[in-house]
Amino acid sequence: MLQLYIGNKNYSSWSLRPWLLMKHAGIGFEERLLRLSWDDESPFKKTLMSLAPSGRVPLLVDDGFAIWDSLAIAEYLAERFAEKHLWPVDAKARARARSLCAEMHAGFAELRNTFGMNIEAHLPEVGERMLRENAGAARDVKRIDAMWNEALAASGGPFLFGEFSVADAYFAPVCTRIRTFALPVGAEAGAYVKRILTLPAFREWETAALAEHDFLIEDEPYRPRPT
Repeated sequence: MLQLYIGNKNYSSWSLRPWLLMKHAGIGFEERLLRLSWDDESPFKKTLMSLAPSGRVPLLVDDGFAIWDSLAIAEYLAERFAEKHLWPVDAKARARARSLCAEMHAGFAELRNTFGMNIEAHLPEVGERMLRENAGAARDVKRIDAMWNEALAASGGPFLFGEFSVADAYFAPVCTRIRTFALPVGAEAGAYVKRILTLPAFREWETAALAEHDFLIEDEPYRPRPT
């Protein structure tokens, strides 16, 4: 069976992507959850470094063969389970979906660094303040809104390219950020966020995230450790 190594469900946005993709598509796998840590001597690092040189999550292992990086994992799954149609069937839609995923993968640094995924938190005041103070993050939010609106208008929805695809799994962590920090998006994008966050597969991830009761100070620069 496929094995997917992931980090804390509350924080690990990169882990959410392949997990949600596989769960929603009905691809069976064994979950291997490791507590996030950047310490080279931690169980997190030691376990991952024994499997692949990246030392990061997500990491997919198929019969001893390791695939790291969330986009590489998505491509591997799309080829291995072609019948699942993880990318759009139409060639142009598929190319556009890949373009959006690549843009998310390589860009939006201000958005990702300013608004870390934190499923259990509700921090609208932090979101408002950071958008005032960080023009780059504000531009990223506007780009996300425009990107989603364009894709939804072209496909007719309910997901970015009609049926749920890699692109939707890739932007699911952004949906959580919009909710956590009350980031301003238009009505169409807001409705799309609700559709993603009410998927049964996402609800399963969310339930587990809320049950973790963990606190990683590196992922919580905007609030003190709970007492």
